[in-house]
Amino acid sequence: MYNVAILSRDSAIYNTLLKAAQLPHITLVLVDNKAAVFDYSQVDILFGDPDLTSQIVSQCTRLKWLQSTWAGNAALFSSDKTDYQLCGVKGVFQQAMQEYVFAYLLYFSRNLAGFNQSQKSKIWAAPTYRSLAGKTLGIMGVGNIGQAVAKMAKHFSMNTRGYTRSSRDCEFIDQYYTYNDEQSFATGLDYLVCLLPQSKATTGLIDSAFLSYLPEHCVLINAGRGTTIVDTALIGALKNNSLKAAVLDVFEKEPLPEYHPYWDLDNLYVTQHTAAESLPEDIFPLFSSNYCRYIKGETLQNVLDFAKGY
Repeated sequence: MYNVAILSRDSAIYNTLLKAAQLPHITLVLVDNKAAVFDYSQVDILFGDPDLTSQIVSQCTRLKWLQSTWAGNAALFSSDKTDYQLCGVKGVFQQAMQEYVFAYLLYFSRNLAGFNQSQKSKIWAAPTYRSLAGKTLGIMGVGNIGQAVAKMAKHFSMNTRGYTRSSRDCEFIDQYYTYNDEQSFATGLDYLVCLLPQSKATTGLIDSAFLSYLPEHCVLINAGRGTTIVDTALIGALKNNSLKAAVLDVFEKEPLPEYHPYWDLDNLYVTQHTAAESLPEDIFPLFSSNYCRYIKGETLQNVLDFAKGY
């Protein structure tokens, strides 16, 4: 038998799904939605939200495997404990991210705000608008989500650039760029989508220098990690109109504080970390599949690298 603990805001839903799945050899020792006082030394397998599990993972002295419920696991990477297998979430966010990114690409290219203003002003003359066809989209982070965005871009006949450390096998990326090649990557982009994970290499990557490489008409979308962008640099670029607009779904501090300057910028669009949410019905099958592998002694899927931070 394996002692399993569920620690998630959606713990009740995961508990229901776990019972329905009737997975063998499980003793469920904890189901909670907060890091409560508990004897975590008895836990073999931990399933839960990174910000909650990171608070108690050091107490899990016999932990063998932790299945995260989120794509971002910075809180766990910040812990000193690394003597267990940490598995992330992959393969479930592609469609949601495609919808999110292209909702805004179409919003700006087709100038929906302009048409709405013309309607309010009762003006028949159409405002200026553009097609996505032939425009260049830069994608920072070409994992499975970035590849899905690139695939969608090709449906709109866009040119694609990929910024990545290792992935170079996506048929939907026209040109690849890597670290230390930011200027060549950013120059001439019409749209930029950042999907990078949080790591030492990506923290503060989009700074004043990087933003200066982008054309004034470029729109930046960040749905990766808030730490990638230097806030003061982006605020300056938006205020000076050296960047057309920015759409931010992630922030260095969440919830975004009410006093933050981002709220007051007309050319910045805030969404509340909702681009691609972790839904229990999508996440539980990853745990279930990995559990079956675990009890058979097989290699787990989506194992993360503590050294790399992703």
